[in-house]
Amino acid sequence: MSQLDTSIQELLSIEGAMGAALVDISSGMALASGGNPGFDLTIAAAGNSNVVRAKLRTMKDLGLDGTIEDMMITLDSQYHLVNVLNASETAGLFVYLVLDRNAANLALARHKLNTIANRISL
Repeated sequence: MSQLDTSIQELLSIEGAMGAALVDISSGMALASGGNPGFDLTIAAAGNSNVVRAKLRTMKDLGLDGTIEDMMITLDSQYHLVNVLNASETAGLFVYLVLDRNAANLALARHKLNTIANRISL
Protein backbone atom coordinates (compact mmCIF):
# COMPACT_ATOMS: atom_id res chain seq x y z
CA MET A 1 0.00 0.00 0.00
CA SER A 2 1.33 3.43 -0.94
CA GLN A 3 1.90 6.17 1.62
CA LEU A 4 -1.04 8.13 0.19
CA ASP A 5 -3.36 5.11 0.49
CA THR A 6 -2.19 4.68 4.08
CA SER A 7 -3.00 8.32 4.80
CA ILE A 8 -6.49 7.89 3.30
CA GLN A 9 -7.06 4.84 5.50
CA GLU A 10 -5.93 6.81 8.56
CA LEU A 11 -8.36 9.59 7.67
CA LEU A 12 -11.18 7.08 7.23
CA SER A 13 -10.44 5.68 10.70
CA ILE A 14 -11.50 9.01 12.25
CA GLU A 15 -14.82 8.52 14.00
CA GLY A 16 -17.64 9.61 11.68
CA ALA A 17 -15.47 9.70 8.54
CA MET A 18 -17.40 8.87 5.39
CA GLY A 19 -14.91 9.79 2.68
CA ALA A 20 -11.47 11.29 2.20
CA ALA A 21 -9.33 12.47 -0.69
CA LEU A 22 -5.98 14.10 -1.36
CA VAL A 23 -6.60 16.68 -4.07
CA ASP A 24 -4.50 18.82 -6.42
CA ILE A 25 -5.73 22.41 -6.09
CA SER A 26 -4.95 23.50 -9.65
CA SER A 27 -6.53 20.57 -11.49
CA GLY A 28 -9.10 19.35 -8.98
CA MET A 29 -7.92 15.78 -9.53
CA ALA A 30 -7.80 13.40 -6.58
CA LEU A 31 -4.39 11.78 -6.13
CA ALA A 32 -5.92 9.27 -3.70
CA SER A 33 -9.39 8.78 -2.27
CA GLY A 34 -11.50 6.35 -0.33
CA GLY A 35 -14.69 5.80 1.58
CA ASN A 36 -18.33 5.96 0.64
CA PRO A 37 -19.89 9.34 1.44
CA GLY A 38 -22.99 8.69 -0.66
CA PHE A 39 -21.91 10.94 -3.53
CA ASP A 40 -19.15 11.01 -6.16
CA LEU A 41 -16.05 11.96 -4.21
CA THR A 42 -14.09 12.90 -7.34
CA ILE A 43 -16.73 15.46 -8.36
CA ALA A 44 -16.77 16.86 -4.82
CA ALA A 45 -12.95 17.05 -4.81
CA ALA A 46 -12.98 19.01 -8.07
CA GLY A 47 -15.69 21.33 -6.77
CA ASN A 48 -13.82 22.00 -3.56
CA SER A 49 -10.69 22.85 -5.53
CA ASN A 50 -12.77 25.64 -7.09
CA VAL A 51 -13.64 26.86 -3.58
CA VAL A 52 -9.97 26.86 -2.51
CA ARG A 53 -8.87 28.65 -5.71
CA ALA A 54 -11.62 31.27 -5.24
CA LYS A 55 -10.49 31.94 -1.66
CA LEU A 56 -6.86 32.23 -2.76
CA ARG A 57 -7.87 34.74 -5.47
CA THR A 58 -9.89 36.72 -2.94
CA MET A 59 -6.96 36.80 -0.53
CA LYS A 60 -4.72 38.06 -3.35
CA ASP A 61 -7.28 40.72 -4.38
CA LEU A 62 -7.44 41.92 -0.77
CA GLY A 63 -3.67 41.95 -0.42
CA LEU A 64 -3.79 39.40 2.40
CA ASP A 65 -0.53 37.62 3.09
CA GLY A 66 -0.40 34.15 4.52
CA THR A 67 -1.84 30.80 3.65
CA ILE A 68 -5.11 28.97 4.11
CA GLU A 69 -4.88 26.40 6.88
CA ASP A 70 -8.34 24.89 6.66
CA MET A 71 -11.93 25.49 5.64
CA MET A 72 -15.15 23.93 6.88
CA ILE A 73 -18.48 23.61 5.15
CA THR A 74 -21.33 22.63 7.45
CA LEU A 75 -24.29 20.80 5.95
CA ASP A 76 -27.35 19.64 7.86
CA SER A 77 -26.02 16.07 8.10
CA GLN A 78 -22.32 16.37 7.25
CA TYR A 79 -19.16 18.34 7.83
CA HIS A 80 -16.85 18.86 4.85
CA LEU A 81 -13.32 19.74 5.96
CA VAL A 82 -10.64 21.05 3.63
CA ASN A 83 -7.10 21.10 5.01
CA VAL A 84 -4.67 22.89 2.70
CA LEU A 85 -1.16 21.43 2.76
CA ASN A 86 1.46 24.17 2.87
CA ALA A 87 4.74 22.26 3.30
CA SER A 88 7.10 22.71 0.36
CA GLU A 89 6.75 19.06 -0.75
CA THR A 90 2.95 19.08 -0.63
CA ALA A 91 2.18 22.68 -1.59
CA GLY A 92 -0.69 22.86 -4.04
CA LEU A 93 -2.59 19.98 -2.42
CA PHE A 94 -5.40 19.70 0.09
CA VAL A 95 -7.00 16.97 2.14
CA TYR A 96 -10.77 16.71 1.82
CA LEU A 97 -12.59 14.88 4.62
CA VAL A 98 -16.33 14.20 4.80
CA LEU A 99 -17.78 13.50 8.25
CA ASP A 100 -21.19 12.30 9.38
CA ARG A 101 -22.32 15.16 11.58
CA ASN A 102 -24.21 12.86 13.97
CA ALA A 103 -21.30 10.46 14.48
CA ALA A 104 -18.26 12.75 14.48
CA ASN A 105 -16.68 14.76 17.25
CA LEU A 106 -15.71 17.83 15.21
CA ALA A 107 -12.93 19.05 17.51
CA LEU A 108 -11.30 15.63 17.72
CA ALA A 109 -11.70 15.04 13.98
CA ARG A 110 -10.01 18.36 13.16
CA HIS A 111 -7.15 17.54 15.54
CA LYS A 112 -6.64 14.10 13.97
CA LEU A 113 -6.96 15.54 10.46
CA ASN A 114 -4.21 18.08 11.20
CA THR A 115 -1.96 15.38 12.62
CA ILE A 116 -2.42 13.11 9.60
CA ALA A 117 -2.13 15.98 7.10
CA ASN A 118 1.18 17.08 8.59
CA ARG A 119 2.62 13.60 7.94
CA ILE A 120 1.61 13.40 4.26
CA SER A 121 4.54 13.36 1.87
CA LEU A 122 4.94 12.53 -1.80
